[in-house]
Amino acid sequence: MSDLDRLADLLGLEALYHDIWGNRRETSAATKRALVGAMGLDADTAEAVAASLRIMERRAWDRPLPPVLVSGEGQAIDLGVALPAGLDDAVLVWELTPEDGIAQGGRTAVHDLPVVDRASLDGGAFERRALGALLPVSLPIGYHRLELRVESAAGGVALSGSTTLIVAPERCVTVEEMVPAGRTWGIGLQVYSLRSDHDWGMGDFGDLAGFAETAGRLGAGLVGLNPLHALFPADPHHIGPYSPSSRQFLNILYIDPARVPELDDAGDIRARIADPAFQAALAGARQAELIDHPAVAALKLPVLEALHARFRALPDEHPRKAAYSGFRREMGAALERHALFDALHEHFFRQDPARWMWRSWPAAFQDPQSAEVAAFAAEKAGRVDFFAWAQFEADRQLGEAAARGRSAGLAMGFYRDLAVAVHPGGGAAWADPSMLVQGANVGAPPDQFNLKGQNWGLSPLSPLGLREAAYRPFVELLRANMRHAAALRIDHVMALQHLFWIPEDGSDGAYVAYPFHDLLRIVALESRRNRCVVIGEDLGTVPEGFRPALERAGILSYRVLYFERGADGAFKPPGDYPAGSMATVSTHDLAPFKGFWTGRDLDWRRRLGLYPDEASREKDHWDRGVDRWRLLQALSREGLRPDSYPSEEGDQPFRVELSAAVHAYLARTPSRIVMVQIEDALCDDEQPNLPGTVDQHPNWRRRLPRKLEDLGADGDLLRIVAPVAGGSSHR
Repeated sequence: MSDLDRLADLLGLEALYHDIWGNRRETSAATKRALVGAMGLDADTAEAVAASLRIMERRAWDRPLPPVLVSGEGQAIDLGVALPAGLDDAVLVWELTPEDGIAQGGRTAVHDLPVVDRASLDGGAFERRALGALLPVSLPIGYHRLELRVESAAGGVALSGSTTLIVAPERCVTVEEMVPAGRTWGIGLQVYSLRSDHDWGMGDFGDLAGFAETAGRLGAGLVGLNPLHALFPADPHHIGPYSPSSRQFLNILYIDPARVPELDDAGDIRARIADPAFQAALAGARQAELIDHPAVAALKLPVLEALHARFRALPDEHPRKAAYSGFRREMGAALERHALFDALHEHFFRQDPARWMWRSWPAAFQDPQSAEVAAFAAEKAGRVDFFAWAQFEADRQLGEAAARGRSAGLAMGFYRDLAVAVHPGGGAAWADPSMLVQGANVGAPPDQFNLKGQNWGLSPLSPLGLREAAYRPFVELLRANMRHAAALRIDHVMALQHLFWIPEDGSDGAYVAYPFHDLLRIVALESRRNRCVVIGEDLGTVPEGFRPALERAGILSYRVLYFERGADGAFKPPGDYPAGSMATVSTHDLAPFKGFWTGRDLDWRRRLGLYPDEASREKDHWDRGVDRWRLLQALSREGLRPDSYPSEEGDQPFRVELSAAVHAYLARTPSRIVMVQIEDALCDDEQPNLPGTVDQHPNWRRRLPRKLEDLGADGDLLRIVAPVAGGSSHR
């Protein structure tokens, strides 16, 4: 192997992959150099590559302990200490502090520790000695700290080091542990799409609370949510929930101003809302066919700012002030930096829209720890506090919505959605640049739909940065998205094993490996800690052995009816679905069932010119007809084909009873969770998002065809969820 190949291998750059057609695609030297550079190491010249390789090779020997070690529950701690050769007469002093436990430690002669590895680097000799015999045979699950120092024979400290020991359970919490029947069902929705008599132009957490109560009364165990991640308050035109500023915080436009406690005694703010001009603007936003996010922001944000001023005027001993202080302590530095980013982004974007990306700000403000950023934080403390308070209130309202749903009968609660990555111009990328890669974007390799591949324009987490931080950012991410939730869907869960990175310099992309088994164990640990079931969105190209690994970890597979086919293209019978799965007819990126049956999604593709030629369009149209025929055949085999469909011909019109039959089909699967998408329940034919489009299709702007207040008695909805609700307690 060349130095470049060895360096790429050490960094987890995969040397090749096979595309969807089975073609072998090798990672080029140009791609390797670009991606090594994106990881913060110089690979521009042969000399630079050699120097970077030495840095990586020395990393395992330059410090006594690695930054982190992840072990399974009940397993011995397999850990070694790296030392310069020749310290046989020295003494190793160690102290292990278990999480929430009492420290224990000891002393031992270095020569009593067995040598398990040796290396010679740059003329120096090193050896690794096993520490396993010193440490407890078994540690409880959790995050523990090991510190050690080596004292020379003369009594001085020759070196010292520390590491985080993470001990994790084998499996996530399961549905069987959460609900007596071991099986449940739910309704999935895009929160913003809710419409009600009291909304401010888009669905919010107040509407969500009402929906959760409706779902609970219907007997649902779960309400599935789109990603609620923080976007960009200064620019409400950026609306994609899967392209967030931060995955650790919430979109503050989901706050329901009417439910902010400070409004109760604020006569002046209530009068402002009641003003005819304000009410006219509110009515316009509420009655709009599509969500106008800037109009919603223009209504909500000034009111929230006034309510924040009211909050700041409360006495320090007020319970709200105490709750806010507790929230800020719990969220820690991450919240402070996120609020500071929102204030900075607003400041520079309002000065000049060309400064939307933080990398276009003055250099001093690109560094969160600079003196200039500190001065800005002090000068604009009130504005920073507003954004922190908005996170506090959004979190409170989400928690209240979850509680109301459980009180109304939701057996589990909310299922939240964790996007695969963040926008490179967002708060997460600015706050911790060592953790997010700059210079490469997340995407997908070429396939039959995208011959050049897909660039999602998102910043990948750095595998190096994750390990150096002892996985702390990943842990915080899981905890943030398990708040107020009973289940978490991890979008593109294959990212736990590898992600397709595309260099910004235009080179071809390549897969980059992540510490899969470490991340999987941490997911299981946080799942148990937060009592949160985990669902892995494993659609697309799934690596060999990946699904069995998820199954062993207790992570549910994500099964979509449209894709569950046999080798001949026929729909799989219900019994062939794995029990360790969540089954659904559709997703936010696909046509709802009515749209699938009527070809509404194909009409959109034709209208927008997304077909390369007429032959491709005609093939799609033909294939859809075959799919309708196959689906009716599948329903016939199960005795579920409605009487109103006298044959299995695919040219019959859509009827509500067909959608009910398809959901009854899913109810017969052994899947632990069956989800009904709200668009399917209401027989809507439009999908929330059409992949491959930005502005041509109204992505993330659609509203439900019926109001929240009418859903509990909606005939279509009741008819379609009935077979799923009836089948939730048996297999």
